[in-house]
Amino acid sequence: MVLAALQRAIRNRRPYAGLIVHSDRGVQYACKDFRKVLKKHSFIQSMSRKGDCWDNAVAESFFGILKTELVHHERFRGPQDTLRAIFEYIEIFYNQKRKHSTLGYKTPAQFEQIMKSAVCF
Repeated sequence: MVLAALQRAIRNRRPYAGLIVHSDRGVQYACKDFRKVLKKHSFIQSMSRKGDCWDNAVAESFFGILKTELVHHERFRGPQDTLRAIFEYIEIFYNQKRKHSTLGYKTPAQFEQIMKSAVCF
């Protein structure tokens, strides 16, 4: 599932070489197939230190926000309903409409556009 998500993200977002992919130390991120895809695309793998959630503070913060703003307020009818709600929250609300103070009160989509236009190749 993690490998499929990575490949879908690569196909949909077309990130540049040098992208840092940060994760915890889970076996799904350390496996040969996952690392092979990272290498193929010249991505840099970054893993948290064992037992140190602060290494992944951005992801921890995101999941806290997701739970607070969506999960704790919904009653999901099943797996497909859950996936749909999370997809809509992330892709329609969080990335396109929710402004972030750490991004200068821009949405992630706006910030990504600014960063892409600033990259020189």
